[in-house]
Amino acid sequence: TQAMADQIDEVEVVKKDLYTPFIDRAEEQVAEMTYARAFELYGNPLPDIIDLRIEKELSSILGNGFAVIYLASQMLVNRSNERGYLVGSRGSVGSSFVATMIGITEVNPMPPHYLCPNCQHSEFITDGSYGSGFDLPDKECSECGTEYKKDGQDIPFETFLGFDGDKVPDIDLNFSSEYQANAHDYTKVLFGEANVYRAGTVGTVADKTAFGFVRGYFEDKGLKMPRVAEIERLAIGCTGVKRTTGQHPGGIVVVPGYMDIFDFTPYQYPADDPNSRWYTTHFEYHAIDQDLLKLDILAHDDPTMLKYLTDLSKMKIEDIPMDDKDVFSLFSSPKALGVTKEEIMCETGTLGLPETGTKFVINMLVETRPSTFGELVKVSGLSHGTDVWANNAQELIRNNVVPFKEVIGCRDDIMVYLINQGIEPGSAFKIMEFVRKGKASKDPEGWKNWEKILKEGNIADWYIESCRKIKYMFPKAHATAYCMMCCRVAWFKVHMPIYYYATYFSVRCFDFDIETMIKGYNSIKEKIIELNNKGYDRTNKEDNILDVLASSLEMTARGFNFGHLDLYKSHAKRFIIDEDGKTLIPPFRTIDGLGDVVANNIYEEAKKKRFISIEDFTNRCKVSTTLVDKMRIMGILKDMPETSQLTLF
Repeated sequence: TQAMADQIDEVEVVKKDLYTPFIDRAEEQVAEMTYARAFELYGNPLPDIIDLRIEKELSSILGNGFAVIYLASQMLVNRSNERGYLVGSRGSVGSSFVATMIGITEVNPMPPHYLCPNCQHSEFITDGSYGSGFDLPDKECSECGTEYKKDGQDIPFETFLGFDGDKVPDIDLNFSSEYQANAHDYTKVLFGEANVYRAGTVGTVADKTAFGFVRGYFEDKGLKMPRVAEIERLAIGCTGVKRTTGQHPGGIVVVPGYMDIFDFTPYQYPADDPNSRWYTTHFEYHAIDQDLLKLDILAHDDPTMLKYLTDLSKMKIEDIPMDDKDVFSLFSSPKALGVTKEEIMCETGTLGLPETGTKFVINMLVETRPSTFGELVKVSGLSHGTDVWANNAQELIRNNVVPFKEVIGCRDDIMVYLINQGIEPGSAFKIMEFVRKGKASKDPEGWKNWEKILKEGNIADWYIESCRKIKYMFPKAHATAYCMMCCRVAWFKVHMPIYYYATYFSVRCFDFDIETMIKGYNSIKEKIIELNNKGYDRTNKEDNILDVLASSLEMTARGFNFGHLDLYKSHAKRFIIDEDGKTLIPPFRTIDGLGDVVANNIYEEAKKKRFISIEDFTNRCKVSTTLVDKMRIMGILKDMPETSQLTLF
């Protein structure tokens, strides 16, 4: 065996280096686009603070071969924007100012600042007094008198590429769910069909499932059931074993043209479907994510909503203000909607808004009452973290230890705050990383060393204890991107409500009690009370319907209503605004039990020519007799004869 082993070369199963695809002049293109946009916004020469940030980032991005990752992401985002679909950024890519300048993200990570759109003069606020540039008071340019634009979210670059700028960038992008498949296909154009693969995943056996497997084995074999401790011991051997394979919902792995897929992983058809348009990596993508570029092209409803809203209103996204006082009042009261909290059975005006419409977040809003964009970002961080709000920030606020604006919300807050308090930047970064991964609670010995540095820097005891409890923290760039989407949608909810409701019910809702919704405010309220009284006996579908009814109650309380379904006015999937501007005509898919295929059939056939009878309708649209009966009861088929047969007598 030794002699045989000596004859075999060393085999490297998984490579140790990053192999990025090649795009001609990627480094030059990224640098050129960055400076061109920066000069356009901030003038030439650039302010020192901007110049230094770009220099620092480009040396990391270009020096580590990451330019192609940035350029590929820019091309994907730009193509989507050209087709009218905004792209939202996830994760910490918004920490990169270069990513902002070349259009990958809308989040500007520079300190809060004023920027003149006329003469490019800028003023930066670097003392930490504002969490977001959107919260700065209105001001006119000191050079030319033009009203300043306001921007900047104060996010350090280190949270994206690490303190040394050498961490492989993970750029996650939220494309409209309507456009996602096009974005996936465009990667084949960028890199070649033979070089792109869906990222494979491996589903493993969970603890409780393994426990069930062991019990099942003894029952099947008719053996005496061992003690629980022995079952648990045997279950440990099954836990983590591969159970099934799948694919990441948006991950695309790119193999460079100068390498072969088999240098990294075998590949397979998803679900063994040889007709699939995509191959999937056989190895789980985590096993090769340090070796190959993975693009995260995910689907999200927010870009779809904004596409619908801008199409209806003919507005441009950039014209929607980020500091509208009525919008921010929604996070503590529904008054700006023209209704009371009793009328809509909700303390805030955030029902249906991205990130802030769930019961959990509404309860958090009631306790924190955010009134600025910076505070809203903090709420988003608190709601997505683990042990950041419950038994932590929540208790500090309730016990009046510190006001809400001072508690820790996002991971970046720690680094920025500690640097402002005089802690050395390298230590501040390491403390942030230690805390955000939950190590402070898992590794008490390691935490003692950092705690000593914090105490020597005169950091308050409540702050140190708050850090110690945290298990996971949300990146500020991600929270900021979500809050920007939320504020834009909220602006339409306040100022163009019928467009908002038409879009919300079309894009975000899938389960309806349409008969109740058509009957109006009182019927909706009665149904909500009935479902609430069911408590834990509610089904998942009833929970979904309850959310839809809550927004329906709000809409009808504001003086709008749902019309009846109409064979010739209703759309297959979208709610249509009627001519009066106050009524929404529901689509066919809102009828319980009627799927998208049949809804499309009815819509397309109705466009071709009118139905002469129920028999004609059934045959042309392939509708079941059960659904026809339901549509009769709902009055959709009224005045239509049963058969196409003419009677002479």
